Amino acid sequence: MKKIALLLLTLASFSVSAQQEKRRELKNQVVEASCGQCNFGMTSKKGCDLAVKIDGQAYFVEGTKIDQHGDAHAHDGFCNAVKKAKVTGEIKNDTFVVTEFTLVDEKTKK
Repeated sequence: MKKIALLLLTLASFSVSAQQEKRRELKNQVVEASCGQCNFGMTSKKGCDLAVKIDGQAYFVEGTKIDQHGDAHAHDGFCNAVKKAKVTGEIKNDTFVVTEFTLVDEKTKK
């Protein structure tokens, strides 16, 4: 009986730790931004969605939409180009929840 109780307790602790959120905060970090489906190889049932790449990992963005930053399907839009953006927010599980998102004008960079 004690072994069964110990086994159940062990299984419960694994279950709780597996359900904990992965979180990471970013402040004013420059990242790649683009359409997750068109340029980062991500899948979604909704169509084109804004995504950012942080340390080589792509995350869909919550808090701003792809078309709030111009026509996504224009020749220089997110579906046809990977751009740089300065972002503030946090990674929550597999989504980047943005509080600030500003495109970086690469023409003025030296």
